[in-house]
Amino acid sequence: MAQSTPDFTIGIEEEYLLVDRDSLDLAPAPAELMERCASELEGQFSPEFLECQVEIGSKVCTNVAEAREDLKRLRSTVAQVAGDFNLAPIAASCHPFSDWRQQHHTRKDRYDSLRDDLGGVVRRLLICGNHVHVGIGDNELRIDLMNQLSYFLPHLLALSCSSPFWYGEDTGLACYRLTVFDNLPRTGLPPKMDGWGEYERSVAALVDLDLIEDSTKIWWDLRPSHRYPTLESRICDVSPRLETCLTLAALIQSLSRMLWRLRQKNQRWRLYDNFLIAENRWRAQRYGIREGLIDFGAGEIIPFSQAIDDMIELTAQDAEALGCVAEVENARNILTQGTAADRQRAVFEDAIEAEYTREDALKAVVRHLVEEFHADL
Repeated sequence: MAQSTPDFTIGIEEEYLLVDRDSLDLAPAPAELMERCASELEGQFSPEFLECQVEIGSKVCTNVAEAREDLKRLRSTVAQVAGDFNLAPIAASCHPFSDWRQQHHTRKDRYDSLRDDLGGVVRRLLICGNHVHVGIGDNELRIDLMNQLSYFLPHLLALSCSSPFWYGEDTGLACYRLTVFDNLPRTGLPPKMDGWGEYERSVAALVDLDLIEDSTKIWWDLRPSHRYPTLESRICDVSPRLETCLTLAALIQSLSRMLWRLRQKNQRWRLYDNFLIAENRWRAQRYGIREGLIDFGAGEIIPFSQAIDDMIELTAQDAEALGCVAEVENARNILTQGTAADRQRAVFEDAIEAEYTREDALKAVVRHLVEEFHADL
């Protein structure tokens, strides 16, 4: 029996850090702030692991235009309410100078459990991510597309990098977030699965041993969602600029449709071992868009600009069908304007050249992140 066409709806989750507008250091969210946001955003707002973190989630959107309007509303509301408490949200995966040892986790059963299960590893989890869900109702198709879409995860990571600083130091990486997150179990690239049955058996093996309650504690870069009939991409840093977030969502949505379209013609993307894809993942984590990625078919390292051109060409028909051509093509603007990591470094370097102290230069980076959060609203 022929499979029905997936709807390819999208849902976007973003995690934000809250900073004090005066000191620009991290600040815990007051209970009243949390209550007001929860009330005004009606199920689209929640606490996160640390008291200085919050999370928003869009509605199920049929296209990127709908997602833009919903995320504008969500971001604007969080910023407005936070402002009433002299706080501001930033959408960066690491705060440039705060000390993780001074942060406290949110008292909630799930987070208490994580603290107990993961020990010292989870205490360093002062990081924020961006998750994009694509609606794919058929379970077997979700696994098939997961196996193939993994190839493009490094490309998406490189475009999203927003975490070059950690504890006041330039780490030399465009995405430091993954060095922290990868210390948790059940992270990294998803394993290749033969089908939904193998996935279910693998999850059940851990659940039956009482090691995890369910698949929400499997934190791969790409996974079938436990709660929704979606394929959930988790590879990206959170983006200071809303339009970057939407470009990433459009690319994930269009790539998913492209791979489904190939399947309809009895074609598929070649599967490569995770050992090879991980090399590109590392290159993206280390360099962002500044160095090339390996084209395993061609057997050479290609400039990132070529990798983006190839991806835009591959998905042109799909972006047209999904109504997100402009957002997909905005990836080229990221190449010329730099990633969030590039821009943070530029702000820091300009401040140092202007004879700011190192402390004040790092604060200038946080001010820049506050401004970028509001830029597209």
